[in-house]
Amino acid sequence: MIITGDIYKSRREQLINRIPEGSAVFLFAGKGRAMSQDTDYRFLPDRNFFYLTGLTYESGKLVLVKDKDGSSKTILFALKRDDLVERWHGKRMPYEELSRISGIPVEDIYDVEDFDETVYAYISEYKLLIDDTSITEENRKFMAAHEVSADAGHMLTSMRMVKSEEEARAISTAAALTEEALDEMRSLIRPGVTELELYTKLEYEMARRGSLIPAFSTIVSIGTNAFYLHHSEPEDESGEVAKEGDIIQIDVGARCEGYCADISRAYFVGNSSDEEADGRRMKLLGLIQELRRNAFAFIKPGETFATLNAKMKKITGDALVKWGLLTEDYTDDDVKRYYWHNTSHHLGLDVHDICDRGAPFVCGNCLAVEPGVYIREWGIGFRIEDDVYVTEDGCRLLSSGEDSEGSVCL
Repeated sequence: MIITGDIYKSRREQLINRIPEGSAVFLFAGKGRAMSQDTDYRFLPDRNFFYLTGLTYESGKLVLVKDKDGSSKTILFALKRDDLVERWHGKRMPYEELSRISGIPVEDIYDVEDFDETVYAYISEYKLLIDDTSITEENRKFMAAHEVSADAGHMLTSMRMVKSEEEARAISTAAALTEEALDEMRSLIRPGVTELELYTKLEYEMARRGSLIPAFSTIVSIGTNAFYLHHSEPEDESGEVAKEGDIIQIDVGARCEGYCADISRAYFVGNSSDEEADGRRMKLLGLIQELRRNAFAFIKPGETFATLNAKMKKITGDALVKWGLLTEDYTDDDVKRYYWHNTSHHLGLDVHDICDRGAPFVCGNCLAVEPGVYIREWGIGFRIEDDVYVTEDGCRLLSSGEDSEGSVCL
């Protein structure tokens, strides 16, 4: 384990130190969503509940209490072992295992059925704080049933925005798993390959490495499907099939201990019979490489998403002028016709992790960096994406950067 029980304990202590005396914080793991009448989707807990416990089971409840004298208490509610229920719905972790993962002593773990009775005193006598960013049904019901005088969501957001070295290592490990899957997939790229073939190979290779739930829906886009940025329904032979001269856009991420990678690669399929089309493809690749180099050099504490985007658009606009696609007096809106999405976003327990997007970068931010340019007049467009950790004076790659040019010509 990269993130240990001691780390989860430290996070809970940090949150308790931020809340007022005489307060109680309530967080809920949530419950599974039905896929059909008798089958649920694979469960992911509320991310803030997970951030403070490391636990992935359904129906969990966490209560953090800070008394008026400054003393504190942590209470975890979990489903108890039940042979008959487990026979049909799968085994439950014993409290000793929940304690090992979360760092919460066994004596402070209670049956979830005892939640209402156990916390009644806190509900009636303490100032209630709740994560108002949570979307779990339990969270909504709790807020509706009780007078919640403050929220813990903003406190947790500021904590989660700054990652520890352990968190950065988890993201780096997730990136390594992702890149291994990409390496395995690469051999399939050829004229005639379908999006579905590449998609299933990536999903399989991530799953067999332990990432059963990807960071997001894997994107495989052949040719002009890359103009649909979130093309998450891969097509079979009845749709787009790779041909000589095509570009294949891949956007994929594995998870490690809950932490997400986010990596994009563009693969060139052979050579087009059209020399001008080949030349344009290489021009665009050169621009994306230039944008990447500048982005990695630019990101450091004090900069913002806004200043990063402005720099990327200036480089892009100047290149488009050289290629005759824009005039010298181009505007920001002109560049947006080709530079569609933001250059970067926070990365962590969610692929687009919670954040204050207007806040300057600080040491410990983890970012996905994905400059992309899409030129409909040429029929081509793509992005290349890697993950970085903001340091005291710059940033360092969390993904390998080994294929730093981002593309391969076959």
